[in-house]
Amino acid sequence: MQKGRVTLRVAGGIPYELTRKKVKYFNLHVRRDGSVALSSPLRISPEAADHYIIGQMDWIRAAQARQAAREKRQASLPDKDVALAHFTAMSDKVYPAFAGVLNGQKPAIKVRSMTSCWGVCHMAKRQITFALQLYNMPEAAQIYVVVHEYCHFLQPNHSPAFWAEVAKLMPDWKARRDLLKR
Repeated sequence: MQKGRVTLRVAGGIPYELTRKKVKYFNLHVRRDGSVALSSPLRISPEAADHYIIGQMDWIRAAQARQAAREKRQASLPDKDVALAHFTAMSDKVYPAFAGVLNGQKPAIKVRSMTSCWGVCHMAKRQITFALQLYNMPEAAQIYVVVHEYCHFLQPNHSPAFWAEVAKLMPDWKARRDLLKR
């Protein structure tokens, strides 16, 4: 892929970087810092690229708002030790329902920064890792994730049997899960 020349442009009040290069279609991207980048085919004029940006203005503004909210949540994250103590305490509340299947051994609880999931259950290691970012979510959503990860000790996948196990412990799990999507 050939590198294109980058020009700074403004369309509809939105500053953006335009890169014209050997691509077939527009490729619009809102970066983590909220800046906008557009790659466009060589055959497309800069004015046509401006028109495309204006047509995508609602999507761009929404994406920038999501990025700003994400950055705000990242900036207000607690120390990992604080989050670990918090999730360990939540885990201790859920553990009794799973003590039998775990043969009386609590799983190791870990916390790390994750961007694509809220928690991970490693059954073989008997370990649950929670996303540091989960700390800033509503408590009802946090306990849902704890229950969700514990249920993987019963069902290793997201089959209907898995969701039945989650529903046994938390009948309102769907509403709690929806809190994570806001």
